Amino acid sequence: MSGAGAGEDRALIERFLEMLAAEAGAAANTLAAYGTDLRLASEALGGRLGAAGKDELERLGGAWQDLSRATVARKSAALRRFYAFLADEGLRGDDPGGALPRPGTARPLPKVLSIGDVDAMFAAIAARLARVPADPNDLRLAALVELLYGSGLRATELVSLPRNAIHPDRPYLILKGKGGRERLVPISDRARAAVAMWRERVAPGRAWLFPSGKGHLSRVRLYQLVRALAAEAGIPPDRVSPHVLRHAFATHLLEGGADLRALQAMLGHADIATTEIYTHVDSRRLVDLVNQRHPLGEALVDARGKRT
Repeated sequence: MSGAGAGEDRALIERFLEMLAAEAGAAANTLAAYGTDLRLASEALGGRLGAAGKDELERLGGAWQDLSRATVARKSAALRRFYAFLADEGLRGDDPGGALPRPGTARPLPKVLSIGDVDAMFAAIAARLARVPADPNDLRLAALVELLYGSGLRATELVSLPRNAIHPDRPYLILKGKGGRERLVPISDRARAAVAMWRERVAPGRAWLFPSGKGHLSRVRLYQLVRALAAEAGIPPDRVSPHVLRHAFATHLLEGGADLRALQAMLGHADIATTEIYTHVDSRRLVDLVNQRHPLGEALVDARGKRT
C-alpha cells in the first residue's frame, strides 16, 4: 500500500466520520463500523479508496460475494455515503458509489416533515426575530431555513452561495450542482426578503453570503443550527436536518400538485427515478388519509371489531 495514498485515505475517512457524527448524529457503534469498513476497503484498494473508480469498486464488491447479505449492505452503504460526501464537498468530481453492490431492492422512504412541523419551525424563527434588539444570527437562520425549505437547496449548495448570488429583483438562481449540471432554482419572495435582511449584515468585501472565519459556514454548523431550531420548535432533532427540509420542499410541492418533471429539474436529479421516491411518500400519505378519514373507513371493520 502506498504510504502517501494510505495517509490521504486516513485523512478523508476521519473527515467523513467527523461529518457523520456532527450532521447525522451517528451512534458510536455506527461510526466504529463505518470506520472499520472504510479502512479495510482502503487497504484492499492499496490506499486508493478516495481516488477509486467504478471498475475498482466493482472488483471490491465482487470480493464480498461470500459475505452475508447484511454485511455487504452495510459495507456498500458506508462506501456510498463516503463517496457522496466527497462529491458534495468538491473533493471528487464524480460519485462512483453506484458501482457498489445493492443486496436489497427496497429503497427507504425519506424522512418527512408535515406542514405543521415546518410551520412550528418558522414560528420559532418569527419569535426570535421579534426580539429587541435583533440578533444578526437570527436573521442568518431565517435566510438559511427559507432557502432550504423554499428552494430545496442541498446543504453544500446553500452554505457556498456567493454574497450576491440572490438578487432582490430576480426570482430564481442558476446553480451548478452534482456532475457540473446547471439548474434553475426558484427563490420565493419570502426567501429573497429574508436574504436581503441578512445580507445587510454581511460586509461588502465578503465573498460568501454566509461567511464564517476566512471561508463560509460549514455544513456541520448548518446541521447544528437546524437541529437546534427543531428542538426549539418542539420537534425531535433527530427527525430534522437540512436534507430533510429539502425532502419537505419536494414532498409538499408534490402534494400541492407540482409536476414531477418540474420537480426533477428544481431538485437537480439526473434521473427521474430519484424524484419518483416522492410519489411513494405522497401515496403513503393518501392511503393513510383514506384509512383514517374516508366515510367507508368505519365500514371496514369485521364482527370482532377489527379492521379488514
